[in-house]
Amino acid sequence: MEQVDNDSLVGLLDQLVQPDPPAPVSMLPQTWGWVVVGLLVLALLGYLAHKLIKHRRANAYRREALDLLDAARDDPARIAEILRRTALVAYPRDKVAWLTGEDWLHFLDHQIDKPVFAQGPGRAIATAPYRDQAPDAALTVLAANWIRHHSRGLRE
Repeated sequence: MEQVDNDSLVGLLDQLVQPDPPAPVSMLPQTWGWVVVGLLVLALLGYLAHKLIKHRRANAYRREALDLLDAARDDPARIAEILRRTALVAYPRDKVAWLTGEDWLHFLDHQIDKPVFAQGPGRAIATAPYRDQAPDAALTVLAANWIRHHSRGLRE
């Protein structure tokens, strides 16, 4: 049998035994506070997802109106129809359906707080359904702006 030299460094190193590996670290929270924080974060993410879905559904009519506006090819009569249909979705029918002429233009202006229909280039909307008009790209831009930015519900 081989004798180990306890006085030399090599002899002492030969006597070392490999330690046992440490226990694996648990990925579970160690305190209840982290569980509560995790649940609160999940609840917040769920709430935000719910609000996002609700917002997208509430504005689906705007996306559809903008798609119809793209297909209208700057035709003032079709633009007037799209604006009317959009307003009928966004506001109570009894407040919108009867509006014509200057009242209709003032209503459109009032919902975006800009006088672009009654006193601006949007005046063509009032007569577009009743007479032929040349395609107007500026009117399309104006209508798209109204669809994107009108307030939901009536302002009094």
